[in-house]
Amino acid sequence: MKRAESRRPSARPDGTPFDTAPFVLVRSGAKGLRITAANAAAQSAGLHRDMALADARALIPSLAARPAEPEADAKDLGILAEWCGRYTPWTNIDGDDGLWLDLTGCAHLFGGEAALLADLSRRLERMGVHHRFGLADTPGAAWAVARFGRAKTIADAIIAPGRVRSTLAAFPVAGLRLDAATVLALKRLGLTAIGHLASLPRSALARRFAPNDDGEAVLTRLDQALGRQDEPLSPLRPAPPYRVRLDFAEPLATTEGIEAAFARLLDSLCRTLADDRQGARRLTLTTFRTDGGLSRVSVAAGRPSRDRRHFRTMFAERLGTIDPGFGIEVAILGADATAPLGPRQMALPEAGSLPEGDHDRLAQLVDRLSNRLHADSVRRLEPQQSHIPERAETAVPACRSRGAPKQITETVERSDGAARPFRLLARPEPIQVMAEVPEGPPLRFTWRRVTRRVARAQGPERIAPEWWLDMAAGDDRVRDYYQVEDVEGRRYWLFREGLYQTVDPQGPPAWYVHGLFA
Repeated sequence: MKRAESRRPSARPDGTPFDTAPFVLVRSGAKGLRITAANAAAQSAGLHRDMALADARALIPSLAARPAEPEADAKDLGILAEWCGRYTPWTNIDGDDGLWLDLTGCAHLFGGEAALLADLSRRLERMGVHHRFGLADTPGAAWAVARFGRAKTIADAIIAPGRVRSTLAAFPVAGLRLDAATVLALKRLGLTAIGHLASLPRSALARRFAPNDDGEAVLTRLDQALGRQDEPLSPLRPAPPYRVRLDFAEPLATTEGIEAAFARLLDSLCRTLADDRQGARRLTLTTFRTDGGLSRVSVAAGRPSRDRRHFRTMFAERLGTIDPGFGIEVAILGADATAPLGPRQMALPEAGSLPEGDHDRLAQLVDRLSNRLHADSVRRLEPQQSHIPERAETAVPACRSRGAPKQITETVERSDGAARPFRLLARPEPIQVMAEVPEGPPLRFTWRRVTRRVARAQGPERIAPEWWLDMAAGDDRVRDYYQVEDVEGRRYWLFREGLYQTVDPQGPPAWYVHGLFA
């Protein structure tokens, strides 16, 4: 697997040429001010990272120094990693001054590996970012070349397939990403180059170090660099399963141009999704500007879709928020989340159901509202694994909906056939009840200062507490639910909490109204 790794110092001071005058960034530590980064002029004078500032000024009295800003550097490095997404969807940060780029399957889009690195180098130079490259079959080899190689051209920074061992043989052992103490121990043994380690018997090398300590680290890093052991790396963002790209001969600077480009990308992506019988749940449009900036807008759908008109409608307002700057030169549309979406058999509408196509229109309306008002502003109820009514469902963003919306009726049926009211109160409200017998249904009850006489009652349905959970005070009593109808035809869902036959430390049983039927 080909991976490229680029390296850059933290920053250069505003208005100061980067390589003309010696300049360093420093950070305060336990041993005083130490250098964290130095430009080329300072390095050529013998200054290096972790060197004391006092020693550095003894060598260069006129040395310019400024405090390092690690938080700002980390933020800028993250932005640069995102910007490198124009070359590959797989990018990540390496430490505080490097980037990982997995170029597998991407180099041919730019005319080859050398052409890709040349284009990347040209753009980084235009942005004022000092850099060095390393490209190889393994991440460890690329890392070593980027930091310890002496490449004068782009071609020198590329290790040809099968040439990793011979190329790394002359590199210092620090190129294996070992800590300073291990590097020092290896040098004391006369093992200064990677080739020295590779030529030693593994058993002899392991005996020189404590088991499961430095010895294991040396062998692991050596095997990773030479490709004997896999080294899984995670991307900064998950690579989308479907991704289409569009390069522009002339940078786009108008909203109309962005809309036309998006339409082309969407058509291409939907054709690919249709060929694989997939639908998109989330689309992200990323635009890369000539000045090194980027913009990203996303929309989400509640159900898998590849309807071009629907996605154009959802993106209509988002495209206007994209800042083209001095022009957009690359646009990438990715399907971040997909799901199977095969052909659907049309059917005649049944009595009481939504006509064919209304489910899709309702889902699309929910998608448009969610993307316009924010996903958390439009919510739906989703079942939970609990038989306690107030815990049996929870509100989730509507765009997470799966399947067709259910027909709205006055009663919700559970899987076991038990009826549930269409409206469930946020919390049960206490009522005063008069019943013929203590354990029987109510004859009349008073709720919200209004007394209602019961004409019919059905029940009880007993719901026991979830004893396997940690119950809060008052949540560990049995409930007996009744469906009751008053003399005016209004239907309620009542329950009695507690039993009369037992001595309950929480007091006598209490009645509540929990829901309303239509």
